[in-house]
Amino acid sequence: MPPSEWQAILADAVTSPDELCRLLHLPASLAEQARRAAEPFAVVVPRSYLKRIRHSDPEDPLLRQILPSAAELPQVEGFVCDPLSEAAASPVPGLLSKYRGRSLIVATGRCGVHCRFCFRRHHPTPSVECNAGRFADVLDLLRQDQSIHEAILSGGDPLVLDDRALAELADQLSEIKHLQRLRLHSRMPVVIPQRITDELLAWCGRTRLTVVMVIHINHPNEIDDAVAVAIGRLVDAGIPVLSQTVLLRGVNDNADVLEALFERLVALRVMPYYLHQLDRVAGAAHFEVAQQEGCKLVEQLRSRLPGYAIPRYVRDIPGNRSKHILA
Repeated sequence: MPPSEWQAILADAVTSPDELCRLLHLPASLAEQARRAAEPFAVVVPRSYLKRIRHSDPEDPLLRQILPSAAELPQVEGFVCDPLSEAAASPVPGLLSKYRGRSLIVATGRCGVHCRFCFRRHHPTPSVECNAGRFADVLDLLRQDQSIHEAILSGGDPLVLDDRALAELADQLSEIKHLQRLRLHSRMPVVIPQRITDELLAWCGRTRLTVVMVIHINHPNEIDDAVAVAIGRLVDAGIPVLSQTVLLRGVNDNADVLEALFERLVALRVMPYYLHQLDRVAGAAHFEVAQQEGCKLVEQLRSRLPGYAIPRYVRDIPGNRSKHILA
């Protein structure tokens, strides 16, 4: 069977730092830095995403999210490979149980884009795939724990899996009687909006579980017409869509940018859910915004936006039984 449009876009993603810099007319000095920084964490960027980036502008906020930088290379105190201590919260490979009532399934190690601040950039199983028997232990544990009411599919990005695999997993989860919801955490509707297919909407509508989509988006320039259409298809299909944003130095650490992002999301019928303080993963220290500065930004937003348009400003603290609300 030939690949669908979104699969072809994913397969054709830019994976060479040199090609990335050439396509965006960036100086050779940045390409050299990018080559070195990409050795431990490779480049993956869909070509369609590049169309939203200003050429010849090293400070473009979308470029900063995807271009490897020399700033990733130094070791910075307090920035570690597993900033959320997820290894300690994983009773079996592929399952994270940190919060009461819900468990997270690492459905795959692959993503549609490699964000340079990713808190799982050092994940030990980047090639994990969805195959026969892969989730047997995960499903067994979920069956045994009747306190779990929600399964969360994360990764990587679960939507890099095809709809047949996702539908089969959703069917298996729906057979667990105490599960009520299926939450999908994905950046694919933003970076490859063609991923919102008729097949995806069909299996989401078929399952008895309440499906919730949480998209990851950090800047209003990420929303082009195709993204708006993809989000509209999800909402029109009756799927609640929430958004998560990471507060990033040089990307969105500005009240005007955040205001524009959250206004646009609400206009698209997306509920801003979380504004995350950066997880302190090794290689991402240059993205960190001081917590005090983040609180000031949220306070500015409160004077500009209705309450429902302002996400909770949170940070994830290892060992806590919930997100820590900062503002």
